[in-house]
Amino acid sequence: MNTTTDSYAHEYASMILRRNRVPLPPADFVPNWADKPRPTKHYPGALAFPLPDAPPPPSATLDAGIAAARPGDEAAGTGVAQPGDEPFDLPVLGAMLRDSYGLVGRRLAIQANTDVHGYPWYARANWHRGTASGGGLYPCSIYWVAGPGAGLCPGVYHYACRPHAMQRLLAGDVTGRVRAALRLPTDATQFLVIGVKYWANAFKYNSFAYHAVSMDVGTLLQTWRLWAGSQQRRIQPHFWFDQAALGRLLGLPADEEGLFAVVPLSWAPPPAHHAPPPPQEVPDDDAVAVRRRDQEKSRVVLTFEATRRIHRSTARAATDRPAVGALADAAASATPEGGDRVALPPPSPLAMPVRAALRRRRSSFGRFDGSTPLGTADLAALLAATHGAQLPTEVADVADGALTKLYVFVNHVQQTAPGSYEYDPARHQLRACRPGPPGMFLQRNYFLPNYNVEQAAVVVVPAIRVGAVLDAAGPRGYNVVNATIGAVAQTFYTAAAALDLGCGVALGFDGVSYVEELELAAAGEVPLLIMLAGHERALPSDYRHELR
Repeated sequence: MNTTTDSYAHEYASMILRRNRVPLPPADFVPNWADKPRPTKHYPGALAFPLPDAPPPPSATLDAGIAAARPGDEAAGTGVAQPGDEPFDLPVLGAMLRDSYGLVGRRLAIQANTDVHGYPWYARANWHRGTASGGGLYPCSIYWVAGPGAGLCPGVYHYACRPHAMQRLLAGDVTGRVRAALRLPTDATQFLVIGVKYWANAFKYNSFAYHAVSMDVGTLLQTWRLWAGSQQRRIQPHFWFDQAALGRLLGLPADEEGLFAVVPLSWAPPPAHHAPPPPQEVPDDDAVAVRRRDQEKSRVVLTFEATRRIHRSTARAATDRPAVGALADAAASATPEGGDRVALPPPSPLAMPVRAALRRRRSSFGRFDGSTPLGTADLAALLAATHGAQLPTEVADVADGALTKLYVFVNHVQQTAPGSYEYDPARHQLRACRPGPPGMFLQRNYFLPNYNVEQAAVVVVPAIRVGAVLDAAGPRGYNVVNATIGAVAQTFYTAAAALDLGCGVALGFDGVSYVEELELAAAGEVPLLIMLAGHERALPSDYRHELR
């Protein structure tokens, strides 16, 4: 049991669950689109270095990435190469960043999302990235703290996704500061740090922003894990570290941007004849820090009390790391024995290269067509891949068990009666919960106009015992919960793309009704999003331009 007394994370989680019945304050908020922030951070005058790009090997398939990304008994985040842990170098890092958060193409299609009218205009172009994002806002900031042998001068860099370049914010080796902030032994000399500038999302979603952006962190981490895993490389994120000290190093205002994850990288040593002399580390004091500041475009920047409070709650708990194995008490409950069951066939292979699957990933936004049922092997592939999308943490133990449980609403699936089911991963079966077509329930409890939910072949609902995670891991566990759900969503999206299926992920649903419909209250399980998949209408109007 975690000893922290801060309970706001529980309160915020409860507010999120009930937000479609009790609106989050301020209930009368309307986004000021004319004064919205830039879609990325902007550091005027920062020296930029274009990143090279190494093509992934032909063997880098999504099946390989999913298999490698399943957490196991691995040494998390030590920065020392383990068996099967191929090192990174600058071209490989550049390729991973481009395929995950870089702009890779522009898209335009006739679909049901409310902002489609703006897409034909260049200033509002719908630029595609491999990673999913709530509202398409992409609020994550990616920093690279580079040490000796990086291929660039050691220092602190910000990944500028639009030009696909690293902007240098500080020169000098400060990796010792990151190692000290992690408070775990590591020999790593290269680190990726994921932050979130809250206004980049809160201008639209106000108090809901923290919930959304912490899922975005998970989608980004899982993209990296799928991409790297397909090449026998590892991405092992840390969620507990001295956030205040690291924030000071990066020059971040304490309440404006949160730091969610640190990823040590195994790094390839340079050839001996090219090896530079090891640079001296910058002195370990707060006087050495990034001085450049992001230039805000919005004339008026608002703060929202709920977002500020949950940020402060999780930030205060960032060094309160629970014991290894603590999350075992929050694992998903076992599937009950008995009941009517549907045996699933072996999953369809996901043999598409990871890069290709990421570039095909998109949201269907109302283009589902229920007249063509989903094959059971494709459903099996979606469920098997998604169940394995569990992010490792530095407090995880191999015996902890999965945090997520998957529930499946079947609308149009071959050889499977419509109804709601629980996925039993141990037996690769569906256990019946409630018979009968669920379309009316699904549509009645969805509050946005961009999907006809009944036309999706399936709606998959991942649930987590949120209260149990917070009890076991403290407020910082909220970040683990939502990063895990983000990882689940990204895997579902990418698997659907590899299967040539339409896909969508949505948060605009009444969570309380799902708790009641699936009888989740006794287990303390909370549905955190809904994931739709199925075939799309034939011959859609669709424009795509690939940047490369």
